[in-house]
Amino acid sequence: QVKLVESGGALVQPGGSLRLSCRASGFDLHYFGIGWFRQAPGKEREGVSCISSRDGSTKYADSVKGRFTMSRDNDQRTVYLEMSNLKPEDAATYYCATDFETDPCNAVVGGVSVYAVDYWGRGTLVTVSS
Repeated sequence: QVKLVESGGALVQPGGSLRLSCRASGFDLHYFGIGWFRQAPGKEREGVSCISSRDGSTKYADSVKGRFTMSRDNDQRTVYLEMSNLKPEDAATYYCATDFETDPCNAVVGGVSVYAVDYWGRGTLVTVSS
C-alpha cells in the first residue's frame, strides 16, 4: 500500500527556515518521481518542487527558486524540503505526492493539473507569521 506521511510543519516567523519531511512506504522511492505541493486557504493547490522520474533532476516553481531545496534519501525512504527566507505567502498546507505512470514534475513546472498526480499524503501545515 502506497503511503506518504509529511511532517515538520510549524509556525515560523517571516525570514525563518523550516525543513519538511515526507516518509514514503509501499513503493521504491528510488524509481519514481515525487513532488512537493502546497495549498493555502482559499487558493488552488500548486506545485512547489519535484524530483523528476525522467532524469532525477530537481525542479522548482519560480516563487520558491533560491529559497527552497528539495532532496531525497533513498535509504531512509524520505524526501525533504528545506525552506529558507520564508514569506507570509509561503503559508500553506504542504503535501508530497507521487505517481507511477507519469512524472510529477509535469504538475510542478509542466502546466499539468496537480490533481493528475495519483498518490498524496495528508499534508503538514506551515504558518508564517510574526
